[in-house]
Amino acid sequence: MSAFLTYDKPLLTCMVQADNPERIKELVSRALPEGAEAIGMQFCKMLPEYRRPEVYRELFSLTELPTYVTNYRGKPGRQNIGKSDETLGDELVELAECGATLCDVMGDYYDPTEGELTDDPIAIKRQRDLIGRIHAAGGEVLMSSHVLKFTPAERVLEIARAHAARGADISKIVTGAETVEEEIENLRILALLKKEMKIPFLFLSGGSCNRLSRRLGGTLGNCMTLCVREYDALATPSQPLLSDMVKIRELLSHQ
Repeated sequence: MSAFLTYDKPLLTCMVQADNPERIKELVSRALPEGAEAIGMQFCKMLPEYRRPEVYRELFSLTELPTYVTNYRGKPGRQNIGKSDETLGDELVELAECGATLCDVMGDYYDPTEGELTDDPIAIKRQRDLIGRIHAAGGEVLMSSHVLKFTPAERVLEIARAHAARGADISKIVTGAETVEEEIENLRILALLKKEMKIPFLFLSGGSCNRLSRRLGGTLGNCMTLCVREYDALATPSQPLLSDMVKIRELLSHQ
């Protein structure tokens, strides 16, 4: 069972976003001695000429730390434009076969939907089949829904339970917060998920008020903290620096 599922503390997962393998190698080599406990590689950012099994295997061999991979649909800033969900799913299976630990299956694969959670029975069956294929290939599955707006607690729980029912090992939900009140409510939702969910979860927030939830989420129940080694053109600005998260954890450990 992967460290993502057997953690004794929320993993500091350093997201490595690059369009070529050499930049990934550079970022990983810098993140490892600075306290990264897992590595996230977003292959939806990688140029097509590098999307080959031999490249994947080389990248996964850079470290013995667990690796989290994404293969989201194409849009500006990503490379998967024009690919079908069938192709994206097949590529996730290939990544698992090449050594990825945890694969991100979008909650609306096979039926693109606002909020990224389909309720179409045919699409749900296909998602379950894909999850089964990833498990058979030796990978674990995180199911993600990027809602990207403030979402009431009842709906967040509904999404998380749907992820679990489809066979996901981890539920990932990204909502939003534009006010302090919404951010405080998101912290309460984190505590509620910890109480109610039987599988690990990652509850994140976008929007202008996300600093507390992004930095304290692990303390309140998230199974990992997504962070970056440095801010470059492809890094996600809302993800805190790895170096800052190492310091925050150390400070919070002193009671």
